[in-house]
Amino acid sequence: MRKTAKKIVLKTRKQVFGDMLGNNSSIFQGQGFEFTELREYIHGDDVRKIDWKTTAKLRKPFIKIYREERELNVVVASMMNGSVYFGTVKQKSELIAEIVSILGFSAVKNSDLFSSMIYADRLYQKSKPSKKLFSVNSAVESILNFEPIGKEADFKGFVDTLFKRVRKRSLLFIISDFIGDVDLNLLSKKHDIFAIIVRDRFEENPQELGYIQLIDMESRGRFEGSVDGGVISKYRGALEKNDDKLFRDFRKSGVRFTKIYTDEEPYIKLIKKMR
Repeated sequence: MRKTAKKIVLKTRKQVFGDMLGNNSSIFQGQGFEFTELREYIHGDDVRKIDWKTTAKLRKPFIKIYREERELNVVVASMMNGSVYFGTVKQKSELIAEIVSILGFSAVKNSDLFSSMIYADRLYQKSKPSKKLFSVNSAVESILNFEPIGKEADFKGFVDTLFKRVRKRSLLFIISDFIGDVDLNLLSKKHDIFAIIVRDRFEENPQELGYIQLIDMESRGRFEGSVDGGVISKYRGALEKNDDKLFRDFRKSGVRFTKIYTDEEPYIKLIKKMR
């Protein structure tokens, strides 16, 4: 196991199986899973379980009721296109590996089935469901050994593949920087989806760089020119438009989500969002 992979595995295994934030059985604890019925919202209910489509139609809040299953099928699918080869604190690909490790160890600790997938312009890897620790180690190594440069994100193919290949109803984590057109509506009808957006703060708040040469890590195309205030303003506007649509679509489809930056501690962020 390479040094970076070993470091990530040791750190996340200690976080999940140790007592850093209390001896919790799993970050998935308390999450109902199998949908059974709808009922009218009662004060004190978890607002995350509100069915917004039904609420809008009937003009009063309804929530989804789930029956807790003894065993979850936890699938972690990572979009590893060229844009993950970037980071000012650490690369987004390394952050993805750490998140996969946390989710994998949490599933194993809870005696749930864990499997992982790597996708970019096509499906590159899909592991078999397992409750063994080595499956998490293998998933981390696969992420870190993967070469994202020159691979463009095909979100439509990604979603289609998940819909066809993940047959059993699952707790599906999708990890990506989510820059592009992503439609999870159909997939959300089949699975319980949690989207994890990985970003570097410089991506959302870039500074003027002057005259520079850049390489597009997806297309390998080269850019040479001045990155001034006007260019940055257009870029920020496009990214804000991308994210506004993304968040609206997530809420409409009932997809839970969080954003984790390369300078943040993913375990703490996931604990707060999953409970």
